[in-house]
Amino acid sequence: MMRNIFKDLKRRDHKRYLGGLDVFKYIGPGLLVTVGFIDPGNWASNFAAGSEFGYSLLWVVTLSTIMLIVLQHNVAHLGIVTGLCLSEAATKYTPSWVSRPILGTAVLASISTSLAEILGGAIALQMLFGIPIVWGSILTTVFVVVMLFTNSYKKIERSIIAFVSVIGLSFIYELFLVKIDWPLAIQGWVTPSFPNGSMLIIMSVLGAVVMPHNLFLHSEVIQSHEYNKKDDASIRKVLKYELFDTLFSMIVGWAINSAMILLAAATFFKSGIQVEELQQAKSLLEPLLGSGAALVFALALLMAGVSSTITSGMAAGSIFAGIFGESYHIKDSHSQVGVILSLGIALLLIFFIGNPFKGLLISQMILSIQLPFTVFLQVGLTSSRKVMGQYVNSKWSTFVLYAIAAVVTVLNIMLLVS
Repeated sequence: MMRNIFKDLKRRDHKRYLGGLDVFKYIGPGLLVTVGFIDPGNWASNFAAGSEFGYSLLWVVTLSTIMLIVLQHNVAHLGIVTGLCLSEAATKYTPSWVSRPILGTAVLASISTSLAEILGGAIALQMLFGIPIVWGSILTTVFVVVMLFTNSYKKIERSIIAFVSVIGLSFIYELFLVKIDWPLAIQGWVTPSFPNGSMLIIMSVLGAVVMPHNLFLHSEVIQSHEYNKKDDASIRKVLKYELFDTLFSMIVGWAINSAMILLAAATFFKSGIQVEELQQAKSLLEPLLGSGAALVFALALLMAGVSSTITSGMAAGSIFAGIFGESYHIKDSHSQVGVILSLGIALLLIFFIGNPFKGLLISQMILSIQLPFTVFLQVGLTSSRKVMGQYVNSKWSTFVLYAIAAVVTVLNIMLLVS
């Protein structure tokens, strides 16, 4: 019997049943998207939410993350099945009078995103080294451009995963230093509330989590792993693993966003301090939690600023190239123009911003205003049998996706009339 076992161990023709390690081949695109909603704009929104309203706005992160999981999986579905990113699909399957205005506003949203990301990196450099915001913005932009134009996607993906890990570990460390009121926090996660004067913050948190440029980016980068398969069995396998990647990545993002609000609520709200700039958050953390906590805060912000600027640049390149029916490739001129437009205009705008923290909040609000247009476009495409074939959205999925678009639209109207 033992002889048969050893003989069997030497065989190399076993049919593969395990498949567990296959998951790791599919992890990456989701985390690349995740960094977009733990960016400096989120930091500003979350610290404003936690310091001003305590635990009461945690529900916005929960709602936004649920919406995000549904939307990101749906748009990745589009990329896997069609081999097109959202921008390409819009150009190919919708009239130009529909696609051009939406894609144009998406480019503007990516500029708004890049502005927040570059500002965040610059604020972190000021915290760490005393570099003025303008010079920090230039340094951040130059570093990101070098990364985008010289590194392959795989290297960038690995860098982003490392950055996300550093950010996550930093907040785990920070949370161990404070006393969280967990019953209040749990209530805040599941109970919607609209405290007086909170609509701008709610819309900022929503726009900071569910970001239009990330929908374009996910549909693009999902194809970098050569996911697009021709046979039904392969496509269904990829869709299953992609869902795992999306769920895992979005839950990581939910945890980090929640940790920001928890930290702000347990330190600043408890002390009656309203955070009006991220530099203030660092300087206030130092006497409350020690110099180590303040340093970790600044380093994590730098990681968030650099990594999210990379992804916003990629998203802009993808959107702009898609307008011309092309996929993102940094060696392609349309992709290059998209990247340079987004980062260049964002950098230029920073020279005219008097209050960086307010700029971060407003940039997130702009994203939220553009979001319904992108979501309605996406759902229209993934609900079309002409585009998706047998993988078209079910009636239930279509209803849920349009409901999400409606919720975002209603919140925007509430903001405008408030």
